[in-house]
Amino acid sequence: MSQSVSEWGRKAADLYEADYARRYRQHDEELGHVEAYRAFCGWLDEVCGRFRNAVDVLDLGCGTGRYFAALRNVNTLVGLDASAAMLAEAANPIAAEKITAKTVQLVEGDALTAQFPAGSFDLVYSIGVLAEHTPLDARIVANVRGWLRPGGRFAFTTVHPDSASIPKTAGRAIGHAMLPFSPGPVRHWLHDRLTAGGQYADELLIVERLADGFTIESMTRLESEAHLHCLCVAVKAGEAGWAGRAG
Repeated sequence: MSQSVSEWGRKAADLYEADYARRYRQHDEELGHVEAYRAFCGWLDEVCGRFRNAVDVLDLGCGTGRYFAALRNVNTLVGLDASAAMLAEAANPIAAEKITAKTVQLVEGDALTAQFPAGSFDLVYSIGVLAEHTPLDARIVANVRGWLRPGGRFAFTTVHPDSASIPKTAGRAIGHAMLPFSPGPVRHWLHDRLTAGGQYADELLIVERLADGFTIESMTRLESEAHLHCLCVAVKAGEAGWAGRAG
């Protein structure tokens, strides 16, 4: 699959080179005792349970495939990642014996520029990628909307702008304090600055980004050892015939 690569895709590919990817995969073996990892897996399991029928799934930024085994009720699973080294590790993912997808395909590509036929998937999920390594912007939302079947779900995590992992600069502190008292245009500008245009994402930004073509089904927060996250599940609007696939 020949595809162009965005600036963010190049950064990810450069970061996750072979040695880093190998260490990342080795760390996967230790995740069984990590509360946040178990919570993410439980969340994915619950999202899969919202469908009545078996589904076709895209893992957007799959890395080493550390969440493949958390999925259930899956026909086909496609793992997309910008790093060839990470995909090489994903060929032997953690808990491989527990993966229930009938087929698994690994694709090297960029979430911003990847191409799949319209209506390829019932579920697109992404953990630890959007508003962390790749901005949650209009391009991502448009891509996912096109790839999903009507009634399909987009489940993803973001790093919340209030996360302790984000440096608390004086400018951020002042902007955060001013936000509730600012008039509309100024408030919007401040919020855009605090979220760095989608490099972080809170509930307000997520609702704004998904306003065209999605309905928010659930949104929660989760504190991991690294970040404060938003966990969102959104349903693509569509025809009743397709929506029957969803629970």
